[in-house]
Amino acid sequence: MTTWRATTEIALSWPGVEESTWYRTPALKVAGKGFARLRTESDDKLMVVCSLAEKEALLAADDPAFSTTEHYDGHGSILVDLDLVDPAQLRELLVEAWRIKAPRKLLDGPDPTAST
Repeated sequence: MTTWRATTEIALSWPGVEESTWYRTPALKVAGKGFARLRTESDDKLMVVCSLAEKEALLAADDPAFSTTEHYDGHGSILVDLDLVDPAQLRELLVEAWRIKAPRKLLDGPDPTAST
C-alpha cells in the first residue's frame, strides 16, 4: 500500500517540485503546473498526468490499480488506486508526469529523477 505522503516523498527531491493544491485537493506541481493530485472529493485516488497512449496501455492491461472516469475521457490523465499500485510503477508514472509538465530548463542537463 502506498500513501499520499509516500507519493510526495518520491517527487519532492526533483527540481521545481512543490506540494500544493489543485482543485482544492493535495497536489504535486512542477514550476507551478500540476502533474498529480489526490482526488479527495469522491474516491481518494491519485490522478496522474500521462500521455493518451500510456493511459490506453494501462487501461488495456486490466490492472485494477488503474482506472478512469468519463470526466477524463480524451485527457492525458489516469486514476491510480494507492492501495493497489506497485510502488515502482507509481514512481515511473510520476517521473513521466514530471517530464510532461516540467519546463525545458528543468529537463536539460542530468536527469534528477534517475537517482531517487
